[in-house]
Amino acid sequence: MPSIEPSPEKLQRLIAEVTDDSPLVMINLLRYRDRAEYPQGSDATPCSGAEAYQRYAALVLPMLDELGAKLLWRGSVRHMVIGPASEEWDEALLVQQPSRRAFLTLVSRPDYLRAAVHRGAALADSRLIATATVTSAL
Repeated sequence: MPSIEPSPEKLQRLIAEVTDDSPLVMINLLRYRDRAEYPQGSDATPCSGAEAYQRYAALVLPMLDELGAKLLWRGSVRHMVIGPASEEWDEALLVQQPSRRAFLTLVSRPDYLRAAVHRGAALADSRLIATATVTSAL
């Protein structure tokens, strides 16, 4: 089943841990729709899912900068070496957030919510994984 938005339960779990102000890196796995699917009545110009995601990114990157977050890395997925065949991805992104609080501030901003319509239109499926730095060696 596609996952585009966080479930209320998972979002509540993240909110419950908001007192932890340590940085985290968000791993984003993205599968684009062939054609973006905007909500009924949207005035967005028709485009591909990848193009719709670029619209989202153009609006969100300045917001990340304002909050002290940054895009660390973006790459196209070449091969799924380990994982189910149903989990094929087009791109992966690593976004460093200064804290959970900064991430929650971002996703609750009215301008972010307006930009997120492009993300929803763009994606056929996604994963968003919040990670924290491990200090011990492998």
